[in-house]
Amino acid sequence: MDENEQKKTEERVVSLLLEKGFKITTAESCTGGAIAATLVNVSGASEVFEEGYVTYSNKAKHKNLGVKKSTLKKYGAVSKQTAKEMCKGCLKAAKADVSLSATGIAGPGGGTAEKPVGLVYIGCCVRGKTKVIKCQFAGSRAEVRRQTVEAALLLAEKCILNN
Repeated sequence: MDENEQKKTEERVVSLLLEKGFKITTAESCTGGAIAATLVNVSGASEVFEEGYVTYSNKAKHKNLGVKKSTLKKYGAVSKQTAKEMCKGCLKAAKADVSLSATGIAGPGGGTAEKPVGLVYIGCCVRGKTKVIKCQFAGSRAEVRRQTVEAALLLAEKCILNN
């Protein structure tokens, strides 16, 4: 997806949120706030985006989003379960209608055989209904992060449309 297509996606997401009167929040780890930054590139985003959370450490995920210590211990930060709890936690904390979460291994280090570099879990919660997708991206750290932002925006669009 090129930059123009991504811009169209972020504009479509903001338009959908405006149309439905929804507020969105983000909980990000591997993307370091890039999802939120991409959304606020769109004029009018201030009507739908109030806050986001960059929770890079497990401690921050637990403290700010309510991710259970037992979830982090059993499944790890990069897991479907953690992405789901991040999503639900930021939705509740921000009192929003829609939330996006992303947790993964952007690389170049940190990967294992079970959890290789490029593994990312993205969650979207719309009014309590949560969907988490597992992605395996390739490329540099920056490319993995960029692909995560794109996938998150597409997931948000799909989930909002299906609500």
